[in-house]
Amino acid sequence: AEPREIDWLELMPAEDLALLETMPEIEHEGDGPPLLPDEIMTGRVVPEMGNVEGRIPGFVVPLKTTDDMRILEFFLVPYYGACIHVPPPPPNQIILVEYPDGVVIDDIYQPYWVQGTLRVEQTSNALADASYQLQASRVWLYDGE
Repeated sequence: AEPREIDWLELMPAEDLALLETMPEIEHEGDGPPLLPDEIMTGRVVPEMGNVEGRIPGFVVPLKTTDDMRILEFFLVPYYGACIHVPPPPPNQIILVEYPDGVVIDDIYQPYWVQGTLRVEQTSNALADASYQLQASRVWLYDGE
C-alpha cells in the first residue's frame, strides 16, 4: 500500500492558515530580505500530525553531510530557496529530516519525496526553526505524482 501523502497545509493550525490567507503582500524594501509577520512565525503545530507515517514532497536544505557528500540531516521545505535566498518559512512549514542512510542529491533545484514518521518536535539552529521532525526511511526524486 502507498504511504499516506502529507500536504504542507496540514501542518498549519487553522489560525495560521487564516493568517496566511489574509496576509498582505510582503514588502521588499531595504538591504535585507523581506520578513514574514511575527504572528505567523510562532511555530504553532497540529498535534494530530505527531506520529503520522507518510510521505511529503519538498526541497532539501542540507545540514549534515558525510565526506562522500551523502546528506544525513536536512531541512525539508515546501518551496525552493527557502532558508537560503529568502527568509525562512514559518517553523510549521519546515521539517528537520534525519536520514541515517544518507542521500546524494545531484541537483538541489529538484524536489524530493521523503517518507517516514513525522513527529511534533521543535528544533532551532542558525539557519531556521522547525516545528516538526521526520525520521526518514526513504528519500527519492519527486516524480510529479
